[in-house]
Amino acid sequence: MFSSRTNWERSPNPLASALAERRAKGLDTIDLTESNPTRCGLSPDAAALNAALSGPLIDVYDPRPRGLPVARSAIRAYYADGGAAIDEQQIVVTTSTSESYAFAFQLLADPGDEILAPQPSYPLLPYLADLHDVSLTSYPLIYDHGWVIDFEALQAAITPRTKAIVAVSPNNPSGSYLAGEERERMVRIAVEHGLALIVDEVFRDYAWAVNGSRPQSTATEEECLTLTMNGLSKISALPQMKLGWTVVSGSRKIREEALARLEVIGDTYLSVATPVQHAAAALLGLRHEVQAKILSRVRENVRVLDELMTGSACDRLQAKAGWYAMVRVPRTRGDEQWALDLLAAGVHVHPGYLFDAPQEGLLVLSLLAPQAEFREGVKRLVNLAG
Repeated sequence: MFSSRTNWERSPNPLASALAERRAKGLDTIDLTESNPTRCGLSPDAAALNAALSGPLIDVYDPRPRGLPVARSAIRAYYADGGAAIDEQQIVVTTSTSESYAFAFQLLADPGDEILAPQPSYPLLPYLADLHDVSLTSYPLIYDHGWVIDFEALQAAITPRTKAIVAVSPNNPSGSYLAGEERERMVRIAVEHGLALIVDEVFRDYAWAVNGSRPQSTATEEECLTLTMNGLSKISALPQMKLGWTVVSGSRKIREEALARLEVIGDTYLSVATPVQHAAAALLGLRHEVQAKILSRVRENVRVLDELMTGSACDRLQAKAGWYAMVRVPRTRGDEQWALDLLAAGVHVHPGYLFDAPQEGLLVLSLLAPQAEFREGVKRLVNLAG
């Protein structure tokens, strides 16, 4: 009766079962996996949020397949503020980055076609690929005093059925991003093989490394068809507002064909709510204050992490951006056992395998946790490591 594409393993893993049991017993747990800003005291001011949603025309339904002009104008202004000049006609509004991925897969791939995606990376990508009968093939990120793309492995993974390369920039959870020679080489490979680039930039505004700079957006890329994704979820710490988008760039001919096809897809769904589109400019305007708060917390938690791990058996892998840290721990036990033992000590962390980490001995911590909780959780991790 049911589709094979949704026949996923749904049994809770040992960590999920242990966490549920701990919560059922009412035991306190320091959650170093929480990355929802609305649960970390990092949301925009409630009064400003309510004001943004109380404007005129929210009771008028005006379906537009690419999104309302008022929303696309606000998105164009966001890119202009960052130095990227795009046209409103290049923008397709969606409810989220997940829906942007869905539109991209529907646009580019037939059932059984292949999309290349980085490893480690966003755990939801395989599910989105399954839902669209797309085969997701990994290309590795290699760690050597920082994360770099293994371009030889990437090129070896390309087959006649490959349609696109996904780049998450900044990557979740490695905190690396496309820049300089890596970006140029990625574009050259896409051009050489006639592939599209799908670039997820949701963490682009959160470059926090002292010697880092804000990643340059791919929204102005002209050499190959490029679908650049972002949304309010991270930009303004508003995951509940459900507003994302794709900017389509590349040569005029292929860009216009992609936009025409995306318009049909958008017209089929018409999923984006009118009120949030009218509020887009105001909601994007809230980003400045909330991003300052988030970056302040992330940088302080990174400082605490480095301070407490100095001289210990653990260390933080180098990163430049995002809301996560990858921590290397002794390989005296597997990642899942590390997470289980930490949970027994009252600290919840992600084992690295959830993000397809390339080796054992890696844990993933959210950097959004309140500072006192984060410090205590890291102390317990270091103590467990010995």
